[in-house]
Amino acid sequence: MRGSLPPDLDGRYLRNGPNPLPGQDKGHWFTGPGMLHGIRLRNGRAEWYRNRSVHTRELEGHPFIREDFTIDLTETPANTHVIRHADTVLALCEVGLPYWVSPSLETVGPYDFGGRLTTAMTAHPKEDPVTGELHLFGTGFTPPYLTYHRVTAEGVLLDSRPIEVPGPTMMHDFAITEHHIVWMDLPVVFDPALAGRGGMPYRWDEEYGARLGVMPRTPGSTDVRWYDVDPCYVFHVGNAYEDAQGRIVLDAVRYDHAGFQNAWADIGGPTGPSGLPGVLEPGHSQAPAVLHRWTLDPAIGRVTESGLDDRAAEFPTHNETLTGRPNRYLYTVSGDGIAQHDLTRHTSHAYQTPGSRYAGEAVFVPAADGTSEDEGRLLSLISNDDGEAGELLVLNAAELSVQAVVELPYPVPAGFHGSWLPEPVHRP
Repeated sequence: MRGSLPPDLDGRYLRNGPNPLPGQDKGHWFTGPGMLHGIRLRNGRAEWYRNRSVHTRELEGHPFIREDFTIDLTETPANTHVIRHADTVLALCEVGLPYWVSPSLETVGPYDFGGRLTTAMTAHPKEDPVTGELHLFGTGFTPPYLTYHRVTAEGVLLDSRPIEVPGPTMMHDFAITEHHIVWMDLPVVFDPALAGRGGMPYRWDEEYGARLGVMPRTPGSTDVRWYDVDPCYVFHVGNAYEDAQGRIVLDAVRYDHAGFQNAWADIGGPTGPSGLPGVLEPGHSQAPAVLHRWTLDPAIGRVTESGLDDRAAEFPTHNETLTGRPNRYLYTVSGDGIAQHDLTRHTSHAYQTPGSRYAGEAVFVPAADGTSEDEGRLLSLISNDDGEAGELLVLNAAELSVQAVVELPYPVPAGFHGSWLPEPVHRP
C-alpha cells in the first residue's frame, strides 16, 4: 500500500462486472457473467481482497427463454451493480431478478422479496436517504413494459404499479426527488429481429421519440406528466431534485444519436483503451457523452435543456446522503481520470490517471466527521489499457488528491458499478 488509508474507512468496497469464463468469447461487454470484487478496509489497513462469481442459473447453463417461451427471471448474469438494503446484499442486472449474496461474496440465491417481485429489477435502484425506502423498476419485452416498485426501509416490497409507455424501451436508469419519480422514455428499444444474433437486441429508433416523465411518489399513483425532449439516450443519472421554484432538475450523462451509435458499437465488440461506454479515447476530439441538465417546469409544462460540461463523462456519482435533494457536486470518469464537477460555479477539475491507466466508477464515501457535501473520499479501481486493474485508488473528494493506493494481489478486469458498505455501528 502507498499513502495512508483514513482510519474511519471501516467497511467493504464491493464492485460488480462481467468476467467471462476462461476461453469464453467476451462478445458484448454487457453480457459476461458477473463477478464481485471486494476489499475490506479497517483501522487504516486493507485486510483482504477477494473475488467470487455470482452463481446464477445462467452460469449453470440454464436458458433465458424456457421451452414454453416464458422467461426465466433467475437466468441472469447479475453483472452490473451490487448494493445493500435492509442488511441484504444484492447483485443486480436489469434483465432479471437480483441475486442475494453474503457480505463475504458467497451466493445465496435469487431474491424476489418474498415472492412479491414478479418483474425484472433495475440495476440502479434509488434509496431515499431520509425515508430509507428503496425505489426501483422493472422493464419487460412484452406489456407491461415498465413497472414501478417501492420497498420499505425494512426490506418489504409494498407497492408495485405498471406504468404505461408505448414500447419495450431500454430504460437503464431513472431518478427520484423528494416528492417525485423521474422516468426516461428514450429512443433505444428492444428489436426481436436482433435476438439470437449475439450481443444486445436493442437499436436506436428515431420514431419512438424521447421524453421525460414526472410521477408523484404518492402511494398508488400512476399519473405521469410527460415532457418531450431532444432525442438522446441516458445510461446513467447523476441526481435529481426539486428547486425553490418547484421545478424538477435532472442531471445525467447524455448521448446524442452519433455518440450512442459509436459507444454501442464499441462495447458490442473490441473495446478501446478505456473499455467504458461514452469515455473519450486518446486522439478523439469530440466527447461521445457529456453531463447535461433538464429542468422540468410543471407550472408551464415546459422543459429546458443545457450542457453542464464539455468534458467526456460517464458513471456519474454523488454524495448519496443528498439523493433526490439539491447537490452541488458530481463526480465522473473519462479517459483522463476522475473529475469533480462544481454545479454551482460551473467548473470542473480532474485527477489525471498516469500513463496507460484509467479509472473505474468513483464511489463517494462521506467522512465520518464531515460537515460539507464534498468532505469524503472517492474509491475507484484503476485499470491498465489491457482492461485489468491492480489498484484501489482512494482520493480526497474535495481536492482530488491521492490519500492511498491499495495494491491488489490479482488483476481485476474493468467493470461497472459498486458500493461502499460501512460496518454497522454497534451502540451500547
